[in-house]
Amino acid sequence: MSALDILKKYWGYSGFRDLQEDIINSVLEGRDTLGLMPTGGGKSITFQVPALMLDGLTLVSRLSYR
Repeated sequence: MSALDILKKYWGYSGFRDLQEDIINSVLEGRDTLGLMPTGGGKSITFQVPALMLDGLTLVSRLSYR
């Protein structure tokens, strides 16, 4: 199942927002990836889609600056 298929099946969206697909592809290629997006930009999709596609555990670290 492709990333777009998963997006459609679980979230009902027909396409990714800006940057989402690039970040997802980087993760799926096995690269360490840092995704910087604005609040409401759809960051959670960028780790949830690969988590559903890959075997094993997915670890997400959230940085917060104040």
